[in-house]
Amino acid sequence: MAKPAKPLTYNATLLEREDLTSQLSIFKIRPDEPIPANSFVPGQYVTLGMNNERVPDLGSVRRPMSIVSAPEERDVMEFYIRYVSYPESDNPLTHLLWETKAANRLFLRDRAVGKFTIRDTVGDDDPRLRVCVAAGTGLAPFVSMVRSIHLRDPRADLGQYAILHGASYPAELGYREELDSLKASGLHYMTSISRPAESPDWRGDSGRVEDYFMPERLKELDERLGLGAGGLRPDRAAILICGLQGTIGRIIERLIPRGFVPENRKLRRALEVPEDVPSSLFFEQYDNTPVIDVKDPEVIEPLREQLHAALAEA
Repeated sequence: MAKPAKPLTYNATLLEREDLTSQLSIFKIRPDEPIPANSFVPGQYVTLGMNNERVPDLGSVRRPMSIVSAPEERDVMEFYIRYVSYPESDNPLTHLLWETKAANRLFLRDRAVGKFTIRDTVGDDDPRLRVCVAAGTGLAPFVSMVRSIHLRDPRADLGQYAILHGASYPAELGYREELDSLKASGLHYMTSISRPAESPDWRGDSGRVEDYFMPERLKELDERLGLGAGGLRPDRAAILICGLQGTIGRIIERLIPRGFVPENRKLRRALEVPEDVPSSLFFEQYDNTPVIDVKDPEVIEPLREQLHAALAEA
């Protein structure tokens, strides 16, 4: 049996907590030391941690969390967190976080990491539409991206960004008011809920967020993104996905016929993508299950054929 992790020295305070539902909350945390300028890039994550004071023998626990706040917000770091109902660990961080209240102390690592940034994916100067697809709390890095641009220049054009967000219920569409307001700056913002029968007042889109990319709905998506029929293709758009395996895998499968190439090295090798073909689909995964089983020929071979046919037509 592994030894419990050593106790953490707390260096931050929970400033505010907003519970959207019983299992979905926004945490605003103030570090003891001011956040340095340019300390992180939108799309990165940082480690949160707590000591299990109720069961001290379990020690402490740390987990990486995507940052919602923008680098321009120097006093606070913001996180969009879902309670893990069926944790793999016997000392889950979310169970401890859900016991916290404003003014409680915790640990916040002073260094952000991660490559799921515009600079490290499509590139800062890439002119294509950035289609950001989020399931649940996978929205966090995309809020940071557009919020940062808007804070730096409230008149900035956000027309290069499209955010597609999916959740089970309307109450779980966090940051809806903020993102709705950014439509006036050009942001393409679409939301969908997967359980509309339980939300009779909902008048928006229904289905999982990956359903926007179903073959029978792609033409509609083309138009809603302002790309015209057949316009969602790698020369005009790049795809960034954040969430769990199912969402990422299904979107990859549905966009391969349009020639979108995932950045993931294992997928590129399995799909036999030539080295000189640039990636056009990037993802940040919140679980460890492979998004596509590259060892299953019945799965990978049709995808390989579809991709090579699309690349030949490009």
